[in-house]
Amino acid sequence: MLLVGLTGNIASGKSTVARRLVAHGATLVDADLLARQAVRPGTPALDRIVARWGPAVLAPDGVLDRGELRALVFQHDDELEALNAIVHPEVGRLRDLAVAEARARGDRVVVCDIPLLFEKDLAGEFDCIVLVDAPRTVRLERLVHDRGLREPEAMAMIAAQMPAELKRARADYVVDNDGSRAALEARVDAVWAELAARADSLTPPARPA
Repeated sequence: MLLVGLTGNIASGKSTVARRLVAHGATLVDADLLARQAVRPGTPALDRIVARWGPAVLAPDGVLDRGELRALVFQHDDELEALNAIVHPEVGRLRDLAVAEARARGDRVVVCDIPLLFEKDLAGEFDCIVLVDAPRTVRLERLVHDRGLREPEAMAMIAAQMPAELKRARADYVVDNDGSRAALEARVDAVWAELAARADSLTPPARPA
């Protein structure tokens, strides 16, 4: 099994790349989905979040109000670190479980979508790293116009992550998302061809009957 780390700064187009890889046959382990599972009502992580930031971070139905929490933490480094210390260990546990299940099934290529892969020093856990990148101005525009965030909030979210230039130097493959959808898909397809070849090289040849 080839274990791939997929990363990219916010609004780089990482989710689009992930969907394309899944269409080619990859198994996806999505950190955003795991993060939502980690803070479901009744979980210890959600209890700790409410204890620190108060019941205002909960929606009326008891689900975490991610927008309200984001407004409280993203412009304060110490608050963001406190949140990450609560959520990330549980996300890591859920990811390890998903990868173990994929390995037991015999899945060929498993892609772990992890926004903070480099920030959390997780690169060494993977056979290779795919980085999705887009210019900072493009990412800011996507956050403001596509996701409806206020510009100061969007800028704070961008600033909270490691600069893409540092990530590019450490990635095995870089997918630039600075053009059309067709251009992006062609770049992902080229990366997939290389990932598939690497996965094949890890698979022992079948024994003759």
